[in-house]
Amino acid sequence: MIHPTAIVHPGAKLGANVEIGPYAIVGEHVEIGDDTRIGPHAVVTGHTRIGRGNRIFQFVSLGEEPQDKKYAGEPTLLTIGDHNTIREFCTFNTGTVQDRGATRIGSHNWIMAYVHIAHDCMVGDHVIFANNASLAGHVEVADHVILGGFSGVHQFCRIGAHAITGIASVLRQDVPPFVTAAGNPAAPHGINAEGLRRRGFGPEAVSAVKRAYKTLYKSGQSLAEAAAAIAAEAQTHPELQPLADFLAQPGRGIIR
Repeated sequence: MIHPTAIVHPGAKLGANVEIGPYAIVGEHVEIGDDTRIGPHAVVTGHTRIGRGNRIFQFVSLGEEPQDKKYAGEPTLLTIGDHNTIREFCTFNTGTVQDRGATRIGSHNWIMAYVHIAHDCMVGDHVIFANNASLAGHVEVADHVILGGFSGVHQFCRIGAHAITGIASVLRQDVPPFVTAAGNPAAPHGINAEGLRRRGFGPEAVSAVKRAYKTLYKSGQSLAEAAAAIAAEAQTHPELQPLADFLAQPGRGIIR
């Protein structure tokens, strides 16, 4: 399953049924799980661990050194879970010792062409990143997030579960769970109601999220007051707990 023109270091660890395409390069410290396909001309280097059943297309660069002037060659990590699709020309870098020492990508993600994921980012499961979306360093992206094409995320920002951004959005602050964000700089534009319905949120749950959005953005309350009200509401509507937890954590401040 390894094309004769591919260069695979003898120290690399390959699982069963791994496919390495023409002219691909796999480095010494790379681990690739069963049934993963590496496309032509892809470069997988660094201390990179890739799980099972991934489809990695041509000209992808995974595990290269972080674009951080402080990086001095430390053996930091890139880890990628299972059953991801990573399309052409994507670039995922390893972490830095100044932060987690690792960049982590979850499972069942659909990552389109030219996406960049910088050092020390944490990306969850079931996300969709459209073409040319880019994460600066230290960004956290929760499960079921959708980034529109050409979206750019400032370093240290957080994006909560089920959030979605419009095309060419520029995120300078955190985006809470469930929120639709768009613009430069990104501003809130309601909740991701259709996405929630597709993921099994019933009418009562979607209504609770809508009320929480109004509390956060339309009630005139301070952020602390709105966060307290949403935390209280989460006691009877547990689907709001991710939002309550998100607002309770420090960050760059939310889009508001």
